[in-house]
Amino acid sequence: MTDDRTLRTSRTLPFSPEEIYGAFASPELLATWWGPEGFSNTFEIHEFTEGGRWKFVMHAPDGSDYQNESKFEVLEPNSKIVILHDCSPNFRLTVELTAEARGTHVTWTQVFEDSKTAQMVKERAGPANEQNLDRLKRVLEQEDSAI
Repeated sequence: MTDDRTLRTSRTLPFSPEEIYGAFASPELLATWWGPEGFSNTFEIHEFTEGGRWKFVMHAPDGSDYQNESKFEVLEPNSKIVILHDCSPNFRLTVELTAEARGTHVTWTQVFEDSKTAQMVKERAGPANEQNLDRLKRVLEQEDSAI
């Protein structure tokens, strides 16, 4: 069930749950695909354990920098990742990975603290989440071709 605080994106990607989960677990890979098109990241802390911190700066194409701080709340290998983004805008991101014949169905659900915040960022975050999945797909394709 969704409400006006929730933003959801889903897609089937032609990779295993292990590959997608690994793209979150590896700070080197994650830094290359996290965020909208044109953005890059500098990671300060990436503790990929339940309760672990994730602190980084997201660099926009226009030169703006965005500080981000999160905590990995739930890590179920190859199945589920829950991230609490505990700086503005505050939200909980749940990424669910379901194996399918054609790869993995990824469901990306952001729940914001309140509907006002969700509506303010929805116009930007909806397309950005799709771009995140596009970038993840490209990075994993490059990983596959490098093997």
